[in-house]
Amino acid sequence: MPPSSLVTLVGALMLLAYLCGSWLGALSVCRLAGLGDPRQEGSCNPGFSNMLRLHGPRLALTTLMLDAVKGVPVLLIAKALALPNGAQGLIGLCVLLGHSYPLWYGFKGGKAVASAFGVLLVLTPSLALICAACWMVLAWRVRTAAVASLVSAMLAPVLAWWLAPDYLWMVAAITLLVLLRHGLNIRRLRQKAEPRLDQASGSSQNDRFNR
Repeated sequence: MPPSSLVTLVGALMLLAYLCGSWLGALSVCRLAGLGDPRQEGSCNPGFSNMLRLHGPRLALTTLMLDAVKGVPVLLIAKALALPNGAQGLIGLCVLLGHSYPLWYGFKGGKAVASAFGVLLVLTPSLALICAACWMVLAWRVRTAAVASLVSAMLAPVLAWWLAPDYLWMVAAITLLVLLRHGLNIRRLRQKAEPRLDQASGSSQNDRFNR
């Protein structure tokens, strides 16, 4: 394939990946269930942990699955076309940028953890599964999604250096994005005010720190 055609193809898939990522599963789930915008309730994050505290495990798990799979089709196209690993990594990052800064929702999105799992599951399954196992163990032990997400994200580049060196730069970029999107959570953790997964949302303390 001529270099100019490759650049055009990769650019088109990056745009498609961003648009796919811009669809937020939590908002669709809440609309179908007749519920309010999760970005206006609880921790104001349209992701698994806030949905769990607001509406329970069924809607939270549905949100998790939707956010994880939304970037899979475009990544499978990239793999079917045998695009270079670097191009596939860029396309995967665009999915996460779409989730974090969605065009459809005023660039107010989520924290990209579930979407990152979906991207990694396609590009480097072993890394995705190890990070997911780490997240689940930490979430079970400390009952705080932010801690589980931050530790798993920081562990990912170390594992990528061993398991997926071709994607190390992409994994490092994912880690930086996740840390950036968890800035408020880090502040709340320092103040010992981060809500637990088993804590009902909507208390005055949560509102004080999240809005």
